Amino acid sequence: SFYLCASFGDERRIDYGTGHEAAFFAILFILGARGVVEKNDAADMVLLVFAKYIRVMRCLQSIYLLEPAGSHGVWGLDDFHALPFLFGAAQLTGMEDVIPTGEVYKDSTIREYADQYLYVDAIRQVLLAKKGAPFHETSPTLYNITAVPTWQKTHSGLVKMYRAEVFGKYPVIQHFLFGPTLRWPGDKA
Repeated sequence: SFYLCASFGDERRIDYGTGHEAAFFAILFILGARGVVEKNDAADMVLLVFAKYIRVMRCLQSIYLLEPAGSHGVWGLDDFHALPFLFGAAQLTGMEDVIPTGEVYKDSTIREYADQYLYVDAIRQVLLAKKGAPFHETSPTLYNITAVPTWQKTHSGLVKMYRAEVFGKYPVIQHFLFGPTLRWPGDKA
C-alpha cells in the first residue's frame, strides 16, 4: 500500500515527479517478482496498465495543478515523467523505418502514432504543455535525443539517464522501502 499511496504525488507539497512514477512501477515489478503477474504479461503491464496510469496522472496534474517534484525543467525530459520515454523507446526498437527518431516530434508523426506508441504520446504531451515556442527551445534534451540514429541506442541512453537521474538521486530513492522483494542494490538474496 505504501507504493500505491506514493504513486499519486505528495499531498502536502501538491507535487508529482519521477519518484512517484517509479513507485507505481515498483508495484508492477513487485507483482511480477511475487508471481502474481506472469513474465509473458510484462508488455501488457507496461503498454496497458502503466499507460493507463500515465493518462490518469496527466489528468490529476491538470485538475489539481500539481507542481513538478524536483523538476529539471527545460533540461529534463519532461516536468513530470521519464518512464514513458524509456518504455516508449523500447517499444519502438527496430521501427526506425516507420517512425524515424528524428521525426518523432513532427506533426504528422504525432497525429498518426501518438495513440499507439508511448514515446510519441509522451512527446505529444510535452508539445501540448509547452506550446508557443519551438520544440528545440522548450525541450532541448528531448530534441537532442532525436539525433540518436536508432531506437535501441535511444533506449540504452534513457536507461543510463534513468539510473543516474532517478535511482541515483537521494531525494527520489529515500522514499523507497526495501526488503525481500525490492532489494537495496548489493544486498544478497
